[in-house]
Amino acid sequence: MRRLILFRHAKSDWSSENLDDHDRPLNARGKRAAGPMGAWLVGRGFRPDVVLCSTARRTKATWDLAKVAMTPAPKAQFDPELYMATSAALLEKVKSLPAEAQTALFIGHNPGLEQFVKLIAPKGDPEARRALSEKFPTAAIAVVDFPFDEWAAVKPESGRLDRFVTPKSLGIGDA
Repeated sequence: MRRLILFRHAKSDWSSENLDDHDRPLNARGKRAAGPMGAWLVGRGFRPDVVLCSTARRTKATWDLAKVAMTPAPKAQFDPELYMATSAALLEKVKSLPAEAQTALFIGHNPGLEQFVKLIAPKGDPEARRALSEKFPTAAIAVVDFPFDEWAAVKPESGRLDRFVTPKSLGIGDA
């Protein structure tokens, strides 16, 4: 089995109109949410073997806060192609994951993450599916399981949505 965890960056700060989108930091609410979401992953035993993170400032900050709960924290690979990646681009990233990685974590952006989860995992836990159908808010995490041993076998509709959790569902209120 392979497991893919998709983590949308925490809430970003829009107060500076002069900043490029790529350079936006987290706002206070985002900073409060990222750490507990990382702790949720650890508390459920979801420990990634490999982490791919967009190069955007807000995704890096989300990872920096989330990884505190992981001891030792896996080293992240910062990939510029994850910045605003499409479903097709995300699928190619998954297919190229190293064979030794059983669990992978991607930290990225919408609308790509939401569209990708819906593409690869149209089935799964009914409550998770319902929550995902509403929206994929900032700092939300989707956990998708695949019933095979090779990342290259991942294709549309081949996964099962195991979990979908938001800061709001954990009482953090980042949504």
